[in-house]
Amino acid sequence: MHDVDKDPVPKGDLALKVTALPRDCNSFGDIYGGWLVSQMDVAGTGTASRIARGRVATVAIDRMGFMVPVPVGAQLAFHCHVLDIGRSSIKICVEVWSEDLAHDDSRKVTEAVFVFVAIDDRGRTRIIPS
Repeated sequence: MHDVDKDPVPKGDLALKVTALPRDCNSFGDIYGGWLVSQMDVAGTGTASRIARGRVATVAIDRMGFMVPVPVGAQLAFHCHVLDIGRSSIKICVEVWSEDLAHDDSRKVTEAVFVFVAIDDRGRTRIIPS
């Protein structure tokens, strides 16, 4: 995991941008952690699918910790950077940043490493094309 003070800007390419809606939040008005993880998976899957040129499956997620709470209405930016491409697997770090549009500022919310495996139409592991 990276230290928020050492990472003042997102690493990688913007893969997804969403707004946290009331249905994504608890009764205190902060987003559910599980919802955020699912959005990170969506962002990482898009990146991995392009690299694998097809279907991928999430096989692992490295630990993650939340650095700041995220309120309803927050604009979230999901940035992906590829850490490794193996024979059939892709390791991607997904960073989430909360954008404060009123102050033209953003803060890192969390990050995690996702591992995806390229699969064929029968769900079997396949080689990633070079």
